[in-house]
Amino acid sequence: MTYEFCKLNHEALLEPISAAEDALARLDERVARSEVGPGFAERADFFDSVSSMWVAGELVHLEDLVLHDAQMDVRAPSHELVVAHRIVRARRRIARNDPGWAVSRSGIMALAGIPEESAGEVEQVDRGGEGGKVELEEDDALSPELAEIDEVLARTKWLIDGGAPGNQKKREPEVSVGELVIHDPDWDESERIAEWLELAKEVGAVPATLAAAVLWDAWEHLEPLQRQHWLGQVLVSDFLRARGKIRSHLLAYSVGLRGIPRERRRARDRTERLIAFLDAMTAAAAVGVKDIDRLTLAKRQLERKAAGKRSTSSLPIAVALLLSRPIVSAHMVAKAARITPRGALNLIAELGVREMTGRGRYRAWGIL
Repeated sequence: MTYEFCKLNHEALLEPISAAEDALARLDERVARSEVGPGFAERADFFDSVSSMWVAGELVHLEDLVLHDAQMDVRAPSHELVVAHRIVRARRRIARNDPGWAVSRSGIMALAGIPEESAGEVEQVDRGGEGGKVELEEDDALSPELAEIDEVLARTKWLIDGGAPGNQKKREPEVSVGELVIHDPDWDESERIAEWLELAKEVGAVPATLAAAVLWDAWEHLEPLQRQHWLGQVLVSDFLRARGKIRSHLLAYSVGLRGIPRERRRARDRTERLIAFLDAMTAAAAVGVKDIDRLTLAKRQLERKAAGKRSTSSLPIAVALLLSRPIVSAHMVAKAARITPRGALNLIAELGVREMTGRGRYRAWGIL
């Protein structure tokens, strides 16, 4: 399966490219200069994760994801929730590394949890003949009886592994029936990743937004990874950061994709798909600008309520937590401020934050 990067219809793509370029540049400038930029970037990780699961056809509640990240689950986490949290952790890991790290072979392998292929997997076995002595490290504290037991166990393990005197044993991967159900042996992830990375080099001469749209379309077409398809949207965000289009944070690209109808995202015509992906970048930037405005206004209102308090007050900690998380619970505030849950409830009541759940047993607050 190959992806042909042939001649594009620039006349149809020109206007969406211009709109996406302007929108992303405006968002990057706002986040870089805003006083709530760090909090906005942390909130974007959660929103992008939930939207990514929604685009994939899975529903994950935002409050469950935030509580799972804080290790305060109210119920056993589902498989979808675990995957969504992997997206959050992947975005944080990419943000900690240099721009462009994720759009590399080592970065993709590390994020997907795939071990790098070693050049030689030959284990030297030299037992000095069948029944030969096994060399053991001398330890004065080890009694002779324990040494004999270790020698017997080592010799038994060597015989079970099929060792033979004076030869080399080559490891062969064992494939079980369950492994065949989960992984397709004919699915060459290494080759597909190499082809996608080669395409990332070819699109270096086109505008950053168009290149990102082409890379996302190629990721959908090639499907390099069998189980971590969500990684493509995170890689596109890091590619935009590496090209200098978004330097202040990782773009919540899935938030924009969520607002694009599926018929456009899955259209047969590639030009129509690329236009939809460019519109998704514009939509994600527009949502980000609105969030910045909302967080800035909320921060000023909360700071007025915290003004005039003593220097040891925990109100600034609660304000910072509210600005960095979509929702917070009393236990999250108590853990961050190192106070009791009853004290956290008093802080929240003093700030007058809106209650989100509307339930008595489980309550959470946030900034809308």
